[in-house]
Amino acid sequence: MEFMTGTLEKKTLEIIELTSGEFLNSNVSVNGAVHNIRDMSDIAFLILRKRDGIFQCVLNKTDEKLRDALREISEGATVLVSGKLIENEKAVNGVELHISEIEVLSEPTDTMPIKISKFKMKTSLNAKLDYRPISLRNIRERAKFKIQEGIVRGFRDYLHSQGFTEVHTPKLGAKSAEGGANLFRLEYFHKPAILQQSPQFYKQMMVGVFDRVFEVGPVFRAEKHNTKRHLNEYTSLDFEMGYIDSFYDIMEMETGFIKYTFDLLKKEYAKELKILELEIPEVDKIPTMSFNDAKKAASEKYGHEIKNPYDLEPEEEQLIGKYAKEEFGSDFVFITHYPSKKRPFYAMDDDDDKRFTKSFDLLYKGLEITTGGQRIHDYEELMNKLQKRGMSDEGMEDYLSAFKCGMPPHGGLGIGLERFTMQLLDEENVREATLFPRDLSRLVP
Repeated sequence: MEFMTGTLEKKTLEIIELTSGEFLNSNVSVNGAVHNIRDMSDIAFLILRKRDGIFQCVLNKTDEKLRDALREISEGATVLVSGKLIENEKAVNGVELHISEIEVLSEPTDTMPIKISKFKMKTSLNAKLDYRPISLRNIRERAKFKIQEGIVRGFRDYLHSQGFTEVHTPKLGAKSAEGGANLFRLEYFHKPAILQQSPQFYKQMMVGVFDRVFEVGPVFRAEKHNTKRHLNEYTSLDFEMGYIDSFYDIMEMETGFIKYTFDLLKKEYAKELKILELEIPEVDKIPTMSFNDAKKAASEKYGHEIKNPYDLEPEEEQLIGKYAKEEFGSDFVFITHYPSKKRPFYAMDDDDDKRFTKSFDLLYKGLEITTGGQRIHDYEELMNKLQKRGMSDEGMEDYLSAFKCGMPPHGGLGIGLERFTMQLLDEENVREATLFPRDLSRLVP
């Protein structure tokens, strides 16, 4: 009888251990995937790809046994190598392994469809997406998604520190919180159902349970567009918080998250930042502008004609982002008091002018990455708003029941993770910041 204790006996070392100095001039073992082979006259360099980077191993071709083993190894193979750990300032990590033994763990059955060992892959976005499981093995491609991990980690860590509880809500539903025609509809055991556009209803209901909640999960938008900024499935970072004084509390919370996350990236993801040649900006404070003032500023300073008085066009977002950078030195700007006409029924109208709402968007380098605001918490007010819009409460009975039984003043937001990552990395297409994009033309891999 064997028992598991939760302790994994390690026979191989990781890069952090190999570079610690503890094992210098000692015999060690390392496993990994063969990222590249540089075959010289007397020696060969085996560059291994591991979870935390690449590691250089040196094979002496004068050793007949090792020379024969080299002939059996190709890019993509996984190997276990043993040998002496030697200091070498020219190596990527300052140390390298001089191989004495090599064992092939697995061999690929095909050649690489694209070249991933180059630091920068010179291939099109379509090719990278067509061969996504392979292209993601490239060191730079991998680094993008480590940065994305850091954003999610920062979101979770910061909100936990602020008393939030993480929740997990259904993605199948009978009715959408956002409404409209952009829904993926399906049959659910002979009943009509939809894929959720957001966790809005559920996170509001959970404010009545935990006061402060957040979720990281997929959302679905059946929008028939094919732009560089849109996806049909993306990851949303959502939070909702109760007992707020105003919707400015929501913006303060997001500002705190961004500051915390940028500090985290600089401390914990320095290796990836260096690979991507990325400099994280300082964010001490984020300016705010009202919807009307922002449109007016972009129009007057840059000669932009205002065509849509109820929403921001992509070009306007870019100009407002440019304005914020020039006037306030900020890559971010909150745009507040959006027209009620363009916000969902649950958005609270402004006390001074009911044409506008206590809501906001956050623009980052001229692109909207967040939508949020204060919600209506009074049941009668919520029902009046529904009636004014000619909406039925059918399918929303459970959601509305929470308000019948009392809800605190509350509000929240949703952040598009892939858009946030795209802007941080200075990419031009959101698909560059998406592991496996889903759009009009892609349902695989």
